[in-house]
Amino acid sequence: MNQAPQYRFLAEWHHQEAVMIAWPHESTDWAPWLQDIESTYIELTQAICGNAKVLILCKSEEHQAHIGQLLPAVVLRQVIFFPCNYNDTWCRDFGPISLGANSLASMKSFQFTGWGNKYDANEDNQVNSKLAQAGALQCPLEEIAFDLEGGGIETDGEGTLLTTVACLMAGNRNIELSQSEVEEKLKSYLGVSRVIWFQHGALLGDDTDSHIDNLVRFADTETLIYASCRNPKDPHFETLKAMESEVLNLKTVSGKPYQCIDLEIPEAILDETGSRLPASYVNFLIVNESVIVPTFDSPMDSIALDKLTNAFPNKAIIDLNGRHLIKQFGGPHCATMQLPSESLNKNFLLNGVNP
Repeated sequence: MNQAPQYRFLAEWHHQEAVMIAWPHESTDWAPWLQDIESTYIELTQAICGNAKVLILCKSEEHQAHIGQLLPAVVLRQVIFFPCNYNDTWCRDFGPISLGANSLASMKSFQFTGWGNKYDANEDNQVNSKLAQAGALQCPLEEIAFDLEGGGIETDGEGTLLTTVACLMAGNRNIELSQSEVEEKLKSYLGVSRVIWFQHGALLGDDTDSHIDNLVRFADTETLIYASCRNPKDPHFETLKAMESEVLNLKTVSGKPYQCIDLEIPEAILDETGSRLPASYVNFLIVNESVIVPTFDSPMDSIALDKLTNAFPNKAIIDLNGRHLIKQFGGPHCATMQLPSESLNKNFLLNGVNP
């Protein structure tokens, strides 16, 4: 008798059919910088569409028409629009989480609470179900009453999950559960067998309570990429040094040390009030044959791009202006959610659906 495949949270390098983004508009927190951020979203859409379709959430047909005027015709051929309401644009944290084996099996929609009830998220929390109700999804969507954000978890697709104590045990998510209970739920819901909890690591200005996608990522099943700080005068030095020690002591399931690549954070980037913004090169996005990397007009940019070129020798490294995205504390990974092959209805892929 053939044993049923073990469905697991898929790694980001699993083949993608599309990438979802939520386009900024005047009712989002991007209102003060709308022209600037739209220029970045144009750049992001162009970077994605060379390797996958782009599913753009927009607030209305009028908004769709506006976006259509901003994008070149060659890009629009790779775009699918889905009009719906959303509070914010960081769809990494409310988009569907995909599980599968050799192919996609299901998508999970976890409860999104605006990073621990910091922000209104009622509309964000309904996006996945609206996609399912509109017939956009090819596979089943399971809605789960458990607080979890996509940026708070990272996987190698082979059963190992990375996360941070600061995020999942911050006291504002799943407050009735102990760490061991949270871990068991992660294993059950995501099909993972090993959860690695980072005790250290934080970036000033990060309002997610230390999402892992700004700190430590997989490049492949044996390679970890992490944020570092080499300047003893930088306030990040101690916490990122402690996190580095955790990274360097990790081993794969087979007991081998990981290959570890550090990406030093850029010098301080400040907002209008003088507060530091959480800039990190680790917030990159893998899209099939490319890797989209935020850059900050910093001397550290070229070093990070060179290291990522070595980490992903078979992928094109595409730099993206991260200066506008970081104004709302994120990067290209935060702004996107990958949709693996077989996740979208074929008719929706070709024609779109009016919800």
